Amino acid sequence: MKKHVVLTGVLLSLATVPAMAEWGVNVGPIWVAPDSSSSNLDVIEQVAGLPEGSTEASVNNNTQLGLTIDYRFTPNWGVQLIAATPFSHDIKVKGSAIDGLNIGDTKHLPPTLLAQYYFDTGSDRVQPFVGLGLNYTTFFSESVHSDLTGALQDLGVTTDSDTVSLSLKDSFGFALQVGINIKFTDNLGAHLMVSKMDIETTGRVRVNGNTIQSVDVQIDPVVAMAGLRWNF
Repeated sequence: MKKHVVLTGVLLSLATVPAMAEWGVNVGPIWVAPDSSSSNLDVIEQVAGLPEGSTEASVNNNTQLGLTIDYRFTPNWGVQLIAATPFSHDIKVKGSAIDGLNIGDTKHLPPTLLAQYYFDTGSDRVQPFVGLGLNYTTFFSESVHSDLTGALQDLGVTTDSDTVSLSLKDSFGFALQVGINIKFTDNLGAHLMVSKMDIETTGRVRVNGNTIQSVDVQIDPVVAMAGLRWNF
């Protein structure tokens, strides 16, 4: 008898949860602004005769086309996947007499999966939310800039016959998010969000396959998106 009472109570509790299942697709420009810092380029400092600890690597901003897909399974809870066309970044030296020297460039994709909490505003037309999740960033198409190869040759580190390459390690990290969805109609609206992502990588400059400079880079970008939203 007790089992039947408990089961009935559970079913009644589930029946009181508002039924909801809503898909949303958001498309628009997405902007990545790295808040970058790194370990020092110690080998380059030694070879170039620069003060110890005077240089680091910096990464520039980039804007691409963003696509996010979210699914709300209750009025307050949902999940979202953030995707985009590949971001492109220049990597430069920051500090000392070679400030601004272009090391190279890379592309990356940062798919991010978040659990979202939607606040109750009393209206489904305005839906503020926060999110917490995981980011995976994969780097590809790394290339060395002629500024770096020229500087290495001028310093006598390499010759014309040497092959200089750049590689970046993929990254896992946490992501935080705040945003708002605004409905214009039942199916069309706007999507605004800002995220902070934990992205850390190790960059390596190699000559003929041998690493001559390794640097740890904390990219940790702010990611912002404004787009059109379709509800289903």
